[in-house]
Amino acid sequence: MKKAIEEIFRESIRVKEETLRSNLDTIAAVVREIREVFEQGGKIMFFGNGGSAADSQHIAAEFIGRFKKERKALAAIALTTDTSILTALGNDYGFDIVFARQIEGLGRRGDLAFGISTSGNSKNVIEGIKQAKAMGLKTVSLTGHNGGALSKLTDLSLIVPSSNTARIQESHICIAHTICELVEDQLSV
Repeated sequence: MKKAIEEIFRESIRVKEETLRSNLDTIAAVVREIREVFEQGGKIMFFGNGGSAADSQHIAAEFIGRFKKERKALAAIALTTDTSILTALGNDYGFDIVFARQIEGLGRRGDLAFGISTSGNSKNVIEGIKQAKAMGLKTVSLTGHNGGALSKLTDLSLIVPSSNTARIQESHICIAHTICELVEDQLSV
C-alpha cells in the first residue's frame, strides 16, 4: 500500500510540474485578465460539472471571501449553485444550456466567463462559453487531456497535460489557488 501511495503522489507531482511548464505564461495572462476585470468593476462567472462544479464554487468563494488577505469582496459567482435555476432550465430547455442561459441573464460586457471541464468537451460548458463570446465577454477555460473543443473557443486556455481525471483536478485546484493568490496580491483594493 505504501508503494501505491508513493506512486499516486509522484504522479500528481509530475503532472503539476508538466502543467507549470506548459501553462506558466498563460497563468500569468489569466491573472492579469482577472485583475483587470475586477479593477473595471466586472465579475467572474465560474461553471463546470461534477468536480468542476465544486471547483467553481470553491474559486468563487475565495474571491468573494478572501484567499489570504483581508480585503473587500471581489465579484465572483459559481453558476452551479442555484438548484432551482439548474433544474428549471434542465427541465424546460435541456441540460446543455444551463450555463449559457445564466450567462445570458447575468453576464455584462466587461465580465469574464471561466469554464472548467477536465475533458474539455462538456457540451453545457462549451455552450456557456459560446454565449459569453456572443455577448462580448472575456473567456477562460481550464481543461485537461488535449484541451478538447473548449480550449479552442476561449481567449485564454489552461490545459493540464494528463488523461487522469484525478490528477487533472488536483492541478486545477493548484492553478486556481495560484490565480487567487496572485490576483489578491496585485489588486489595490
